[in-house]
Amino acid sequence: MTKATRLKPPLTEDDIRSLNAGDRVLITGTIYTARDIAHKLLCRAIDSRQRLPFPLQGAVLYFVGPTPAPLGRPIGAAGPTTASRMDPFSPKLVANGLKAMIAKGYRNDKVRQALVKHTAVHLAAIGGAGALLSKHIVAADVIAYQDLGPEAVRKLEVVDFPVVVAYDSYGDTIYK
Repeated sequence: MTKATRLKPPLTEDDIRSLNAGDRVLITGTIYTARDIAHKLLCRAIDSRQRLPFPLQGAVLYFVGPTPAPLGRPIGAAGPTTASRMDPFSPKLVANGLKAMIAKGYRNDKVRQALVKHTAVHLAAIGGAGALLSKHIVAADVIAYQDLGPEAVRKLEVVDFPVVVAYDSYGDTIYK
């Protein structure tokens, strides 16, 4: 098994260029969460030149709607959402500085083209392993769209959060 690359957001273009499809990655630091409605609201904010709830430049966005936190834990199960549901919004976010997305499943041609054009990656987390993945989350705070409940935007602090490069910035993928 190959050694995992360690990354600490915010990510740089050099970080992204060092990654190839199939590489194992461990992320430590700050990442953000968003699902369908939050993606739509983030894109509306970009279109109307409103301030976003977090800096997109170099950011990592995890497509997740976690369960409530059990006593003594910062978050409940936090498994990845299906990536393709965010395909209509991802190119705009990537064009505005987002460097990595975490989810499960395939991305469409427009997203893959945006990854290459803007030097970004799509990372895969294991679906069905939300309880296990949550053990890598040491802090979680709602920072925007609280009315969306589990789909609110959260700032997460993660330690050795395990992912695989599913689509790299060179146009390669593990889904062949």
